[in-house]
Amino acid sequence: MPGNNMFAALLVRDLKIACRHRAEAILPLIFFVIVASLFPLAVSPDPEVLKQTGPGIIWVASLLSVLLSLQSLFRTDFQDGSIEQMLLSPYPTTLLISARLVAQWCITGLPLIIVAPLLGFLLHLDSQVIKVLFISLLLGVPYLNMVGTIGVALTIGIRQAGALLSLLVLPLYVPALIFGSHAVMAAANQQPYQGQLLWLAALLALATTLSPFVIGFALKLSCAYR
Repeated sequence: MPGNNMFAALLVRDLKIACRHRAEAILPLIFFVIVASLFPLAVSPDPEVLKQTGPGIIWVASLLSVLLSLQSLFRTDFQDGSIEQMLLSPYPTTLLISARLVAQWCITGLPLIIVAPLLGFLLHLDSQVIKVLFISLLLGVPYLNMVGTIGVALTIGIRQAGALLSLLVLPLYVPALIFGSHAVMAAANQQPYQGQLLWLAALLALATTLSPFVIGFALKLSCAYR
């Protein structure tokens, strides 16, 4: 299928570009590790305290890391005209945007999810709690990526749009932060946590369904008012 070939080609292209700019791609992961590691020094090294604050620490650090990774998304493509070529392509815009979203998740989201359990051990979380933490991030980080990409598409034509991007997407990040951190804290307190995970799954399903269309529309607006 031509559409599938284009999806794979665009995905491979973005991954190759990320490999060529390793320092920029790995910066959010380094930021994630540093922020999560510094919290015990500022709060308390007591294991009992860290067990209660650890889920929130990791979730806030992952949220900020995702937001940091979005600062350069689409910037080069917008400057060299690749965005216009993508929008004018005979292939469905939603298919091409989906490839960009998958690539963005592989570059920034997947490393965060892999490293998070190691930080969980650093914060003295139990194995069952780390399992719930992993599942919550597996559901929540893609949602953060997709919602953040909508904000990037809306502000891509604005210089120094970092502050505006934060104002746009942080309110939409709050539900995922609440459900994700509360699910892990519920597991730590041996309480039911399945409801919070189901809400995260619902948010992910909603974002997966709607975000490619919203991002495409936002990119058209940004290119029209360039």
